[in-house]
Amino acid sequence: MRPVAARLKPIGPSPTVRLGALVNEMKRRGEDVISFSVGEPDFPTPPHIVAAAKKALDAGMTKYVAPAGIPELREAIADKMKRENGVPCEPGGIIVAPTKHAIFLAIMGLVDPGEEVLFPDPGWVSYAPMAHLAGAKPVPVTADETTGFELTANALEAAITPRTKALVINSPSNPAGSVFSKETMRGICDVVADRDLFLISDEIYEKILYEGTHLSPASFGGMFDRTVTVHGFSKTYSMTGWRLGWLAAEASLAKQLVKVQEHTITCTPGFIQMAGVAALEGPASVVRGMVDEFRARRDLMAAEFASVPGFHVLRPAGAFYFFPRYDLDLRSDELAERLLTEAKVAVTPGAAFGEAGEHHLRFSYACSREDIRKGMARVRDFVRALRK
Repeated sequence: MRPVAARLKPIGPSPTVRLGALVNEMKRRGEDVISFSVGEPDFPTPPHIVAAAKKALDAGMTKYVAPAGIPELREAIADKMKRENGVPCEPGGIIVAPTKHAIFLAIMGLVDPGEEVLFPDPGWVSYAPMAHLAGAKPVPVTADETTGFELTANALEAAITPRTKALVINSPSNPAGSVFSKETMRGICDVVADRDLFLISDEIYEKILYEGTHLSPASFGGMFDRTVTVHGFSKTYSMTGWRLGWLAAEASLAKQLVKVQEHTITCTPGFIQMAGVAALEGPASVVRGMVDEFRARRDLMAAEFASVPGFHVLRPAGAFYFFPRYDLDLRSDELAERLLTEAKVAVTPGAAFGEAGEHHLRFSYACSREDIRKGMARVRDFVRALRK
């Protein structure tokens, strides 16, 4: 058999998806596993959102819809972006798509083969593979513990070459929960504008914020025309399985980018989009309640880390992850494997998020307080025994 396409060779399976599948299989076998590995809220999708999808199904909304999305949702998203984010987009600049696909759609539509895509290291596990799939060169830019996991303008400037075309940023961030300050964001925007780059801003954790202020770079002067903002419903409304999100850009740019959608998934199902309308137009108290619970879980896990020897923790300001550095003489994949097999606690190795993530582990607290207490007790006992 002839080999597969060369573009697949540098790409491994998604570490987070693989780990989630492994944990589910262990649980099916009856093993008592506590999972801190998956970035998935454990809350049910709010009832009014589910009801909107059911109503749309009952009304027969099961056919193709426009590739960019139904008017009701595009209008609701544009209104939200202008009102909450200060981004002057119109419905014609909105493309409704699963958030992950929207990022891929942006990279495919903006970057030519051989050009470079910059992104933070550590950063989300799929940025580099998406660049590879587009035929581009992924370039990690260190944004580690020394800067509070914020990407600095100096680091960005040093990484740019004549082949650089786009930068991907993520605030609040995965895996560290960092929230970029106004100074940091302004510095990034200045470099992007000065070097005539595109900026892809992954804002999926916007609402899960405990300290600081969320800033959309597309709201900064002169940045809207060169910024693609990607957002979604998965984390904010506990809708991971619905695969619903959006891309917001200047309308003429969105008109070009939607071609990727037209020739891949065609469209996002209409009845799911109606659930998105209900989410955006529904009560804000639903989101506030979930964020309040995430904050309590964050504080609980922070307290638990205080008694784990050799773990150095920065308190996350957003998202729902801790990304502690440890002083054990083990690679992060080795330590994560031993925690899973010996302590029955699933965490994600830091190296999955880039070279700068080595000797870190990612802990998700998108789980119950009971599981946090139980799982962290196992981690503490395991680490203490290992250090002896």
